[in-house]
Amino acid sequence: MAEPESEAAADAPLYLRVAAALREDLAHRRISPGSRLPSERSLSQRYHVNRQTVRSALQLLRDERLVVTDRRGTFAASGAEGGSEPVAPALTARRPSFPGGPRAAEALVRASLTWEPPPTPLAARLLLTPGEPTLVHRHVVLGPQGAALQRAVSWFSRPALTEIPQLARYRRGRDGRQQPDLRLLYHWMHQAGLRVTHRESVGVPGPATAGAAARLVVHRVVSDQHGHALEITDIDFSAQSAAWTYEFSA
Repeated sequence: MAEPESEAAADAPLYLRVAAALREDLAHRRISPGSRLPSERSLSQRYHVNRQTVRSALQLLRDERLVVTDRRGTFAASGAEGGSEPVAPALTARRPSFPGGPRAAEALVRASLTWEPPPTPLAARLLLTPGEPTLVHRHVVLGPQGAALQRAVSWFSRPALTEIPQLARYRRGRDGRQQPDLRLLYHWMHQAGLRVTHRESVGVPGPATAGAAARLVVHRVVSDQHGHALEITDIDFSAQSAAWTYEFSA
């Protein structure tokens, strides 16, 4: 496996590093669409990891629909090009993606995590008492000139912080030196055994003022199999200069 380019990469779990290496092979067609990937045993030897690590990496790529597995083995999905293909400029139905998800990997973004109370109307939905702080994620996508194209803020519930270890580590104050990367949030939920439901409401704010760019707003609620909210996210972006991919799982 190639040497990590940053401290953040070095700290990443092994299965994420294996997945990233395979994703790059798929994106650059070193593994052509429709062709069979090496066996789990071969991949474990190549990357010097155990087979469970390889299985976790392949599951992530399956979640991203970059590979498919049947009784014959694992194959590159037809047309899989990783994050290199452009984001569709219209609403499309696919799998869920946290703000700043896989397709935003090459975008200029700014993200932060804070510990603060959510807006009062959201507290009960997040199973928090009024004024009780929780983990809050803010994410901004910047254009070439530095203008904010998309802003998102996510509030996490008490069950989310209890059930998802990768979020709990932020609660303990770790990794504060690095820009937080929550792009794999929904994969973490799957790993934690949560069966999630995504509900998004897409709206257009009031009439735009003269010369102002058109905007869209998205309100997302992600709930577990018990109907408890795990995450509530509000996203606001310029419809003229950015695209939104609407994704969901059945």
